[in-house]
Amino acid sequence: MQLIGMLDSPYVRRVAISLKLWGLPHEHRKLSVFRNFEEFARINPMVKAPTLVCDDGEILIDSTLILDYLEELAGPGRSLMPPGGPERRRALQLIGFALTACDKTVQVIYERQQRPPEKQHQPWLERVGGQIDATYAALEAAAMRARPWLLGERLTQADVTVAVAWRFTQYYIADLVEAARYPLLSAYSARAEQLPEFLATPLD
Repeated sequence: MQLIGMLDSPYVRRVAISLKLWGLPHEHRKLSVFRNFEEFARINPMVKAPTLVCDDGEILIDSTLILDYLEELAGPGRSLMPPGGPERRRALQLIGFALTACDKTVQVIYERQQRPPEKQHQPWLERVGGQIDATYAALEAAAMRARPWLLGERLTQADVTVAVAWRFTQYYIADLVEAARYPLLSAYSARAEQLPEFLATPLD
């Protein structure tokens, strides 16, 4: 089984960390969708990260769908998702918030890096920035209730995805999303980043 993609992508990183938490054997090939486009295209012509190459050669794309498949491989005893009920719904809610923060951060990065400064649309950046702030305000409230993790004593996929999202945003657009505005989320994410599986999977 191979995971394809760079760890500067939060979508790749959440899968890579989860694989380590499950202890699932795999090879991680750090191919960039930009610098290694042709090599990546030979594996997956859609050139989308993350790509998971299964043991039988089939490919899966989209981090959430990949994680759903890997949950099955890991088995119920090692699941990172609550099995059902309000706790599972809460996990899905928090994961959705975190992925929204990732998506909006990517939009800011592309606007800043792919467009010349004179062509950047400031109203659009302000709108996206507002969406990011609203998302992290909701996650700051969630971090206030962490005991020590978002759903209680056990680390879940919600924790992995929220912590990865916050690190990603802070790495790329800390000027737009100031950590001082979200002290509980910052402290919570820092705690997660000290786990061995996170340390072994650095963004940079």
